[in-house]
Amino acid sequence: MSAVSVAAGGRIGPLSSAVRIGTLFGPSVFGVTSAAVALPQVAIALRADPAQVAWVLTAHALALGVGTAIFGRLADSWGVRATLMLASALLAAGTLVCLVAPSLGVVVAGRLVLAAGSGGTAAAGAALLAGVDPAGRSRALAGYGVVLAGFAATATLLGGVVTTWLSWRVALVLPVLSVLAVPLCLPLAGRPGSRRPIDVTGAATLTVAVSTLLVLIQAGTLRLGGPVVAALATVLVLAAAALARRMVRRPDGFVPREVTGQAANRIAALTGVGVFGGLFATMYVVPQFLARSYGWSGLEIGAALLPGAVVGAVLSRRAGRLGPRPARLLLAGAALAAAVALAVTATGLGGPWPAVAAASLCLAAFAVTQVVITGEVSARLPLALRGAGMGLLNLTFFVGGGVGSAVAGALAAVLGLPGTLAVVALFPLAAAALSARRDRPA
Repeated sequence: MSAVSVAAGGRIGPLSSAVRIGTLFGPSVFGVTSAAVALPQVAIALRADPAQVAWVLTAHALALGVGTAIFGRLADSWGVRATLMLASALLAAGTLVCLVAPSLGVVVAGRLVLAAGSGGTAAAGAALLAGVDPAGRSRALAGYGVVLAGFAATATLLGGVVTTWLSWRVALVLPVLSVLAVPLCLPLAGRPGSRRPIDVTGAATLTVAVSTLLVLIQAGTLRLGGPVVAALATVLVLAAAALARRMVRRPDGFVPREVTGQAANRIAALTGVGVFGGLFATMYVVPQFLARSYGWSGLEIGAALLPGAVVGAVLSRRAGRLGPRPARLLLAGAALAAAVALAVTATGLGGPWPAVAAASLCLAAFAVTQVVITGEVSARLPLALRGAGMGLLNLTFFVGGGVGSAVAGALAAVLGLPGTLAVVALFPLAAAALSARRDRPA
């Protein structure tokens, strides 16, 4: 029995499905935002410098982004049930490694495995959401956005609480909470896979291209030497060329032309890049800004960001009930408001509260994006490509987030935190422009 028939049959309604899927996807947010709070303790415990500890987040961003794409394709081929089982096993294995790791290198290795599993649950959740019956999809999307807003807004506070009261090791493995939602989602995952073979070459070239791109962006933070940067740049060019050639030769391969060939899908992906890039960069800069400029503690910062959950919940619920054009305008408005708040924060006016507002609005834009973009793209995807399409979409989103945090990290040393926020404002501003542009009639 498929997710569509379960939802349509009334045994598991759209709101219940939304809560289950949101709880499956939501903990993936903890892998970056919550873990960032624990990095100072990681450095002290493992006697590492900040540049070395940055690999804890870099490795996770790499594996999370790639994992969403690969597991999305596996969901189409194997079915969501088998994909969830494999993702759960990787989450458990990565968690165990991180909890007992004696050195930073082993922690990073565990985070790679953990993030791959987290990407798997995120991809499976996106595929399940795309399969909800169209009659209940708007309600499901609204509920899904509410759940994700809660996860995103509480991530920083949870990371601070866990690091302070339990251990930095526990803060690093919070994405494993997705496993608790797997039994709840299995009843939605009855559709068997197509058993089509996976395009391994396409997957490998995409993985190499994305990985080298993210590492290159963070070359300064990671203190990579000139020869290493040159080698990585060469690998990136070769991998990108190989991927482009593969897409021409295999239009039904790992990166299907039916998904990437639609201009609407490409614009949707770029809109998400702007929102995720703004969110990840803001969540990197704003906590430091509030701590250094106003002496706020991690718990105070996390508590101040909780209203973002309320704003995101209200807006995402509203977006789920609107038609396509009004929903896109709501997304554009949320992103534009976030950009304005970031710009005001950069001026130093209004004390700490513009920074809190900026972070809250970025969280709200994130929740609305999940509702609007996911709903639009999933409605256009054929059944056989839902997992692949949603996996690639989320890969693009997470890569955009990685780019945003990397750019913020690189600029903070040059421009300072206020100046960095002024540049970060360009991410949600671009998302607002793209979303508004898509509202124009053809």
